Amino acid sequence: MKLFKQVLLAGIFASGPLIGSALAQECAKEPVTVGFLPKLDTDPYFQVAKTGAEEAQKEIGGTLIQVAPSQGTAEAQIEFINSLVSQKVGVIAISGNDANAVAPALKRAAKQGVRVISYDSDVAAGARSIFVNQAKGDSLAEMMLQSAYDLTGGKGEFAILSSTPTATNQNTWIEFIKAKLASDPKFAELKLAQVAYGEESEQVNQQQALALVQAFPDLKAIIVPAGIGLPAAARALEEAGLTGKVKLTGLAPATLISKYIKNGSAQDIWWNVSDLGYLTYQAAQALAQCKIEGKEGDKFTAGRLGEYTIGAGGELILGPAKIVTPANLAEFKF
Repeated sequence: MKLFKQVLLAGIFASGPLIGSALAQECAKEPVTVGFLPKLDTDPYFQVAKTGAEEAQKEIGGTLIQVAPSQGTAEAQIEFINSLVSQKVGVIAISGNDANAVAPALKRAAKQGVRVISYDSDVAAGARSIFVNQAKGDSLAEMMLQSAYDLTGGKGEFAILSSTPTATNQNTWIEFIKAKLASDPKFAELKLAQVAYGEESEQVNQQQALALVQAFPDLKAIIVPAGIGLPAAARALEEAGLTGKVKLTGLAPATLISKYIKNGSAQDIWWNVSDLGYLTYQAAQALAQCKIEGKEGDKFTAGRLGEYTIGAGGELILGPAKIVTPANLAEFKF
């Protein structure tokens, strides 16, 4: 039993991308069906990403399916993974709710001839070939911390209102922020008061934002690294008459918090979400046709976005994000 557990864990937490399974699969001679599996069906972020994927699908062919759970859990995603396999998709593109919990189901999919890539939020590297990342993770975390620094004058308490305790991308950003606070003298006067979770729910995010303000009367800012959470927190503070008293920053569709950006009570770190879906679909078709394998140094042309190179660990980075302020708000259509 002990040996079995060791073998199982070694498979789930394997450090390299799922290249071996991809090599064992047949190379598609024409575009395949790509099944997109976002974290949640009600998040507008993934609907916009889908529009980019649909643009790519019209350009290069193939078929696009998007399915998503109504609850942001790994268990819910596993059901959809199995369903996509039964529909005989060529590639599954998943934004993981839990990096490791979905890994066994994805590995089973690969054994049945389905290639796997992740986008937006990674899964265990051993369970996919490529991770299409919206921006370099460290850069997003540093931009959020810098934004909080700017909004607070570099002093005082701030909190983080994340999505779920198992969200891969948010946890990576939070750990980077903690490390930066501990190591960089620039942020010596900023103190992380608490990390809370909105559970991918607008209502819970509103409740948690108000709870943080009540628990920490001297709170200067809240970082909300989740597209649903930041607008919800902004509305909650506005309804409580606290707009501007506690500043907000994080990740969200810029149009959803534009009035808070304009009045200076919030900033935003954002990118072209449609392009993320476009690049994911392009990468999925290139992988299915063996134009790339997910190895570091693999190159391919992603339509109008131009040439891309796969980085270490199978990571494919869309490009740099920006801090959205009143000066550049007009650049962001979502």
